[in-house]
Amino acid sequence: METTEYIATEFKAKVSEAVRLHEEGVNRYRLFTPFTFDDGDGFSIVLRKNGDGWLLSDEGHTFMHMSYEMDMAALEKGNRAELLDSVLNNFGISESDGSLELRFNPEDAGNALYTYLQALTKITDLSYLNREIVKSTFIEDFKQTLETDLPDGRYKFDFHFEEYDPQKSYPVDCFVNGMDLPLLIFAIQNDDKCRDVTISLHQFEKWGIPFRSLAIFENQTDINRKVLARFSDVSDKQFSSLISNRERIGKYLKTALK
Repeated sequence: METTEYIATEFKAKVSEAVRLHEEGVNRYRLFTPFTFDDGDGFSIVLRKNGDGWLLSDEGHTFMHMSYEMDMAALEKGNRAELLDSVLNNFGISESDGSLELRFNPEDAGNALYTYLQALTKITDLSYLNREIVKSTFIEDFKQTLETDLPDGRYKFDFHFEEYDPQKSYPVDCFVNGMDLPLLIFAIQNDDKCRDVTISLHQFEKWGIPFRSLAIFENQTDINRKVLARFSDVSDKQFSSLISNRERIGKYLKTALK
């Protein structure tokens, strides 16, 4: 039995009878499996000779596909970066210029494909992190967006008005200065935070502090309607989600800074 026939047999035995190899060149094969992204697109995997062994590679397709749903810069630091590194290390996957690769010997072919598919699945899940698994992801993404869109020296995270609030009872997620009216930006991920910000904005008004407010929601549809209605009475500008409004947020901030 030729090596590629043996590898194909091992793939089928370990993973699925539906696995197929399609020859694309000398010692290069396109690998078809029943595994897909959430939108139904299949994983793009290539099998090719690598020295004395063989190599599975997505040739950069997985990260490219994920970029349709998320800002890939989010994988460079914070919780997502740590989880990505953990997956790569635990499954023995190497990353080269965006390509995810796994080297193996023919006798380990079945286990190699099974491991590789597990790794791809876990990596693609980073696009849709359950908020109970990584609660701070939204805040990290919020801060990263503002760091990109706001000039150095014009903003401060975790701000409070020292003169009025020495106990830090009414925090502002991001304070933007340098305009006639400072901009107070809040990251809102749940009902409790929405209530807290509503109370804070009322308090700032009572203190006579001049300001404009901007709220960026993780997902506004998750907020209770009555809670949101009370908040809307005191807020100046809202974006219903961070991910789907990155460009609009950038444009708004650019105008607000003038």
